[in-house]
Amino acid sequence: MASAGGKLEVELEVKSSADKFWGTIRDSTTLFPKAFSHDYKSIQVLEGDGKAPGSVRLITYADGSPIVKVSTEKIENVDEANKVVTYKVIDGDLLKYYKAFKGIVSVNPKGEGSLVKWACEFEKASDDVPDPSVIKDFALKNFQEVDDYILKAN
Repeated sequence: MASAGGKLEVELEVKSSADKFWGTIRDSTTLFPKAFSHDYKSIQVLEGDGKAPGSVRLITYADGSPIVKVSTEKIENVDEANKVVTYKVIDGDLLKYYKAFKGIVSVNPKGEGSLVKWACEFEKASDDVPDPSVIKDFALKNFQEVDDYILKAN
């Protein structure tokens, strides 16, 4: 029997400019474990530079992370002009629940701030696995923290 797939999306208006927000999330490999150590223990670059398509990063989450402790992500596509990055989870705890998991983050200017969007496309490992709304909630919380970080830094 085929397992269910789907898509989840969330968007958040932030006060930070699109350029600053995009720059901060593009620097997540070094910045997130320092600025958000309550969420990220470490982010190691396994292949590439951690930013370019083809780069592979091993993310180790902090103890508070609900279902995922480690995740290996491969950056599939980066559109610097339109501020969009696409990544795919290729190894780690999430794949116990989802056969396939792809994330898309985009940052668009909106007034003085930005509209940040996160979407995921997934295929469940079995029909009794819930939609990854816990991951969506984590992304939303992370975006709010990034915005607060940028605003405090300026």
